Amino acid sequence: MASRTEVDDTDRGPVLVVDDESTIRSILSEFLGLEGYPVATAENGAEALHLIDSVRPSVVLLDMRMPVLDGWEFARRLRQRQVQVPILVMTAAKDARKWADEIGAQGCLSKPFELEDVLAAVQSVIGDPPN
Repeated sequence: MASRTEVDDTDRGPVLVVDDESTIRSILSEFLGLEGYPVATAENGAEALHLIDSVRPSVVLLDMRMPVLDGWEFARRLRQRQVQVPILVMTAAKDARKWADEIGAQGCLSKPFELEDVLAAVQSVIGDPPN
């Protein structure tokens, strides 16, 4: 019988939503929470880096254009810390795929997005919510 290593869902960190728009943070937090995912939010990259020190997210939903610390600098500093966490870029820019590639993100979501697309993207990266 083949053995399989499984991730213990109780050890899985939250989905970290990083966006300077409070409405987006609130909607995604509520929606993903209702879907069963724990969620943490940050309004910019600096706040997100601070959170990473105490909470290891399963995935980061990252806006690219934010004040204080943008998505590119957040990703650069995350790499400097040698923290490996999947990133999904969220942006209204036409260059969404290019920007995601620039920072080594696992995917991108073009704003405005459908909530079901967000759910599908999160599931594709980290799987179903913890039990």
